Amino acid sequence: MAAAGCLFQRTLARSRPGTNKASPSSSVVCREFLYVVDLQRYTRDQGFPVYFPQAVLKGDDLYDATLSDGDCRVQVTMDPGLNRLVERNILRPGLAVRHATFSTAITAQLPECSGAFGEGASYRLVSLEVKDEDEEVGVRWSDVDWDSLPWFGSSKTEAGPLVPLRASRTVFLPLWNNVDYSGEVWMEATDKEKEAEEEPEEGRCPAVTISELRESYLYGRRGITRGAVQHELIVRIIKKSHLMYYGRTDRNCECPYKAVLEVNDRTGNVWVVLWNSVCVSWYRCLKPGDIISLRRYRVKQHYQAELNDIEISVNSRNPAAQISVLQESTVSPDYLPPAPTYSFYNSKELLDCPNGAQCDVIGLLTFSGRPERIRSKDGRGVELLEYRWLRLEDGTSEQPVMVKLFSTSQPETHLRLYPLSVVVCTRLKVVRSSDQGHNCFYLTNTTYTQVYCTGLGHHSEMSYRRLRPVRQFLQWLRSQHDEEVLNRALIGGFFIYPPPPVSLETYMKDKRGELGFLQGAELKREVEQLCYRERHTFCIQATITMVTYSRRGEEDRCLFWTDRASSRCPSSASSSSPSSRHRYASPPSSPSYFSQLPLPSTPRSFRPPLSSSPSSPSLSLTSPSSLVSKSTPRPPDRRAGKSWKRKQLLQTDTPNKRSPRITLQPEQNNKTVILFEASMEFLENTNSDDNNDEDDDDDDNDADDASSFVTAHTLPAFPPVAVETLPMRYDHAHREEQVAAVAMGGRATPERFDSTLDGYYTLRLRALSDGVLIDAVFLPHASSSSPASLLSSRSNTWTSILSHGAFSSHTPPPSPGDLIAMASQLTNQRLVCIVEACHLGGATTELVLSRAFQLTN
Repeated sequence: MAAAGCLFQRTLARSRPGTNKASPSSSVVCREFLYVVDLQRYTRDQGFPVYFPQAVLKGDDLYDATLSDGDCRVQVTMDPGLNRLVERNILRPGLAVRHATFSTAITAQLPECSGAFGEGASYRLVSLEVKDEDEEVGVRWSDVDWDSLPWFGSSKTEAGPLVPLRASRTVFLPLWNNVDYSGEVWMEATDKEKEAEEEPEEGRCPAVTISELRESYLYGRRGITRGAVQHELIVRIIKKSHLMYYGRTDRNCECPYKAVLEVNDRTGNVWVVLWNSVCVSWYRCLKPGDIISLRRYRVKQHYQAELNDIEISVNSRNPAAQISVLQESTVSPDYLPPAPTYSFYNSKELLDCPNGAQCDVIGLLTFSGRPERIRSKDGRGVELLEYRWLRLEDGTSEQPVMVKLFSTSQPETHLRLYPLSVVVCTRLKVVRSSDQGHNCFYLTNTTYTQVYCTGLGHHSEMSYRRLRPVRQFLQWLRSQHDEEVLNRALIGGFFIYPPPPVSLETYMKDKRGELGFLQGAELKREVEQLCYRERHTFCIQATITMVTYSRRGEEDRCLFWTDRASSRCPSSASSSSPSSRHRYASPPSSPSYFSQLPLPSTPRSFRPPLSSSPSSPSLSLTSPSSLVSKSTPRPPDRRAGKSWKRKQLLQTDTPNKRSPRITLQPEQNNKTVILFEASMEFLENTNSDDNNDEDDDDDDNDADDASSFVTAHTLPAFPPVAVETLPMRYDHAHREEQVAAVAMGGRATPERFDSTLDGYYTLRLRALSDGVLIDAVFLPHASSSSPASLLSSRSNTWTSILSHGAFSSHTPPPSPGDLIAMASQLTNQRLVCIVEACHLGGATTELVLSRAFQLTN
């Protein structure tokens, strides 16, 4: 039961039907702080108009929130008009809210002892105010065991798994993709299900083979395959797909999942399709290499009818299939299915692999990128696909293996992708660009991609550990030293691959001549529509009116250049009307990426309009984009108008030094502690060579000068770079914290970890179409160079640096002071600017200039 001082008892109970005869539409306001314990997503179904008759929902998702007052918990459904708060990670678990307005509503289903309430009713969250990060509240998050709190309205402390309140579903989706699993109901099969039936431990034989099933179904003798097949089939899993979610808004399927297994026996291969709740019970515990026994399944025509083949359908009803995992020792040697086969390629062999070739790779992870999302290209254009970049090294060539790894329905494994881990990716495909040269390629997922890494015991269970390519890699690995690898190990940060072309002609060819130029105001609107960690490339014609160089954490001092003519241009949007507010609170003023257009303030109090119309004010760039400064604003100087070009040079307080390397302190006389532990998981007795490779020093250190920084009386109003934009040096001692910081929903702090870059450039772009000003970060000392840039000798002029996105590799990079001094080369240059945008959550949006090509006409 709820505690005596429970806020929900004092507020929500007043509107419960049957308590004070309140109508289902009555609402109450809880003005005290409530805490967001969890947020859960699911797709709406046919009952949506019943639960939200006045809502016009853009999208298929609904969200249930678990809130607490510190004494008990309650599960409520968020009004669809509040969805944008979750989609842009403004509202997230761990935050506090207040002035929350609730209304009663009927539920689609009432789980036993869950956060729903009796009498067929629960609550809908109509509006709320999100607490500021630095605002004090009464309860510290870490002081409460939130999962142990009782549910409001329930007499029992222990609750069953929560289910969606406003749809006939039994499972929730992950917040950020549709491929992984999420929620308590996803569990491994029980021990009873996984144990083999009590039959002789040796000599087990199948009652039917794959070839017999195929022949019976395809060639007319369907005696065996008619109806549910009772005959035992013993097969080995050789491929496993990711989960496939097929939930639709016009269907009420409770568990709309399927997964595909390719299995074999001694007579052939066949596809096994797991449907619906079978996925929930069995998907996590089945892996390639397992031998399984199947009974009570159906044989059907393959879903690709043109193949003229069969598939085996395994469902939880009509009939309820029986699955068992068998030990190899229990199967008769005459019927033991063949082991899975692998095609491992090293980085040298991959150079000659054609586009589309499938392969397996093993490597030492030296870069683990931040998870991002892109819109799917399957025609619907609504699903966001989550991916990250990995850099693997194996010592066979100087070029590492780049992997664009999408979700594989292995969320626990993806969270353990630390640098210095040994990673195996199976069933990848080669993606090669004909315009980028022979060496420019990367690997990415197929439907059956699986990833394995050290730390979870994967390698010791897989048969690939005995293969020669794997043993050769382990031999190289044991010749490496921890410190050498740590020096080049990175995590997170902005990353782009393959490198964009270095000429406008080649870029237009890649885009088939359709660059899709945007006006400044159009770019602003597009960026406002991005969801959390959504990445998108935009193209705009502009001139550069200002360049600054700042050091991270020292943005009050900078080197800068500004164009006199552009600085006198009046704001082209000064007459724009302010946006409507709908009870939104205003933040303190601070700089913004789109500085010529007046922006609506950052919403902190949210009440959706009655219609929940998609035209409601956007919540994205209403306050400064990614780089919001909370420092005290500097007073303006009366002489600023006369000193636009005056530079007051000050020496930096400390001499510039190379950033300290993050290294471990291993035991004396042992330089391979981390890598040795990683290799031990394979349990292979390979001997390392005495000759150590010591030429793998990819030091990205650029020649930052410690000389002149400008402290003007009125500095340019540039926000500081986002913490998530700069890659971090890998810290093995705090690896879990680093991975959590860059993970979806994670938050990095500037002081917690060491960045690889001390300084960065910010370029102010003025759109040629409408004069809107756009501030974009430029990282020429961190950008990956294209193959064309490496082959050709070039100078470090601004035109060359912008078109290549990086300094020349043939000459020393210019110091920031020299580069700023050369910025007058940009005066009146008309450029085609390629801007990479990624929303980082809340009011933070990252804009990075990746390329800028000069227009000659």
